[in-house]
Amino acid sequence: MSYRNNDCRIYVGNLPPDIRTKDIEDLFYKFGKITFIDLKNRRGPPFAFVEFEDPRDAEDAVHARDGYDYDGYKLRVEFPRGNAPGRGMGSRGRGRGPPARRSQYRVLVSGLPPTGSWQDLKDHMREAGDVCYADVYKDGTGVVEFQRYEDMKYAVKKLDDSRFRSHEGEVSYVRVREDYNGRSRSRSRSYSPRRTRGSPTYSPALRSRSGSRSRSPSS
Repeated sequence: MSYRNNDCRIYVGNLPPDIRTKDIEDLFYKFGKITFIDLKNRRGPPFAFVEFEDPRDAEDAVHARDGYDYDGYKLRVEFPRGNAPGRGMGSRGRGRGPPARRSQYRVLVSGLPPTGSWQDLKDHMREAGDVCYADVYKDGTGVVEFQRYEDMKYAVKKLDDSRFRSHEGEVSYVRVREDYNGRSRSRSRSYSPRRTRGSPTYSPALRSRSGSRSRSPSS
């Protein structure tokens, strides 16, 4: 298998400060043959990359160890960004797992420190709810998409001007605002019977009859 194949590599975050390479090996060896462990703990919270020989073993490790309680630390285990499923709960050529998901419930984040990664951002915003997508850009901004509308609203209310810490220990205060442009196309999803022409006998919930509602949203 390719040593640099992202399908075989996983990211492990939220590790205890005294973690050792041997401890990480003990956490993951049962899922398959490990070809490489790269532990980063020089400064700031430690994190690691673990590479398996088989991508199916990497997938099993993510499913089993994400959220696992290790000495009081809830592990964050994900695929790194790139070709493999990472930023969301995505899938690329995987035989199992949910398909890639995106959401209309999107916020824009600004003021991120230079070392802030998409994993850091996703972890920070999870305080508001289930994050299905996160990404960061070089100018210190990022985007986060939530699975639910209420979580997005909570993020804007509670995480705006919140203290953000990167995996390398850099701290900043970030601004969070709703991405109205991203939602403008989908606002018609919330039913609005005021401007209906003609017969009001059709239920807004009925989407199976395609000729009756020309503005039914695409899935």
